[in-house]
Amino acid sequence: MLGEYRIVGHRASEIAADVERAVGAGDLEPGQLLPPMRELATELGVNPNTVASAYRTLRERGVIETAGRKGSRVRPRPASTARGSIRVDAPPGVRDLGEGNPDPALLPPLGDALAAAARRNAEEPGLYGQAPVDAELARLARAAMDADGVPEGPLAVTSGSLDAIERVLATHLKPGDAVAVEDPGWGSTLDLVPALGLRPVPVAVDDDGPVPQAVSKALAAGARALIVTDRAQNPTGAAVSKERARELRAVLAEFPHTLLIEDDHGHAIVDLPLHPLAGVTDSWAFVRSTAKAYGPDLRVAVLTGDAVTIDRVMGRQQLGPGWVSRLLQCAVVHLWTSGAVDPLAVAHAYGERRDALLRALAERGIEAYGRSGMNVWVPVPDETGAVARLLHAGWAVAPGARFRMSAPPGVRLTVSSLGRDDIEPLADAVAAAAGPAPARSYG
Repeated sequence: MLGEYRIVGHRASEIAADVERAVGAGDLEPGQLLPPMRELATELGVNPNTVASAYRTLRERGVIETAGRKGSRVRPRPASTARGSIRVDAPPGVRDLGEGNPDPALLPPLGDALAAAARRNAEEPGLYGQAPVDAELARLARAAMDADGVPEGPLAVTSGSLDAIERVLATHLKPGDAVAVEDPGWGSTLDLVPALGLRPVPVAVDDDGPVPQAVSKALAAGARALIVTDRAQNPTGAAVSKERARELRAVLAEFPHTLLIEDDHGHAIVDLPLHPLAGVTDSWAFVRSTAKAYGPDLRVAVLTGDAVTIDRVMGRQQLGPGWVSRLLQCAVVHLWTSGAVDPLAVAHAYGERRDALLRALAERGIEAYGRSGMNVWVPVPDETGAVARLLHAGWAVAPGARFRMSAPPGVRLTVSSLGRDDIEPLADAVAAAAGPAPARSYG
């Protein structure tokens, strides 16, 4: 079962540490089946409860997964290996289209906003015991969400979208629970779910968002949560359309106990309307980040949801960081009210670059996707070869392996830094590297 490797240890902590070390060293490979608990207990001369405790620790750390009578096995992708490590470093002279950053020229300068926050702090010093959410930030955020049809709910502030998603998952789920995730989808989410000891279940995606039949299948199979990117989906650019939202709400209505998490990180960089899904299930959360439009280093996201979920999130937050800096919250208020960013102009800038690249690729017979946001997804028959050939041609792109579970191979190109003169040479390089691919959904 384990080949030549033999698990050692007499205490649960020793057994768990040995397995985790073996996985990290490659002595136990992803997908490898572990011995049944009683069998390993007999071999080690310990109580079966000791092995059960060790396996439970390994599940909680995201090292192994257990599927009932099918036993326990090393996760196909151990949580200790971040997908962000699957990257291509751009050497001198190579254009980097792989990091996924916004265009710095489209981000507002922060000097005035931070100075405004400092002046307010001088008048009203931030101290212990104050409300964790700035009142003006809450008012503005709630007004914007009301305009977009997001259901009423209490507000929290987190350190970005991923922080919000982690806190919401942790408030409702336990190790071993299944979470339906977009495939291809945001690599950080695909890392986070197993790191929490949860089991990711891939859900196919097309231009209009998660495919309803795939969502229904995942929830019917026992997935307790669903994570959806409303707009500017990373890496495909998908955006949930009005009709797709109607279909997904109908699916969720059949599974009302599902925890729904919506990520609207594309707010203020896309010109497509929001079609939220929240309000159908008992437990839900909607998070809107400032990172893409106002600056990744602000680390401010606004979270709303049902009362129980937000109360749990804020209660746990109090026992850790306490709150997200109210200085940063005040800076965001200044950015929102000063007109520092014109969302329509930003959306137009990214859309113009994205659409130009899609047209150029289509002219060369290359199927590509990018309905919204700053990324273009290109299915390729040979992902490793395409990445290497593009690097040789002077373009560093993100390997699709960072973003997919069972979806076909592809590469992600971030258009943020592209100028008009870049489009044709890049399209030529992609066509030469990828070759014509048959039309297909990318999930």
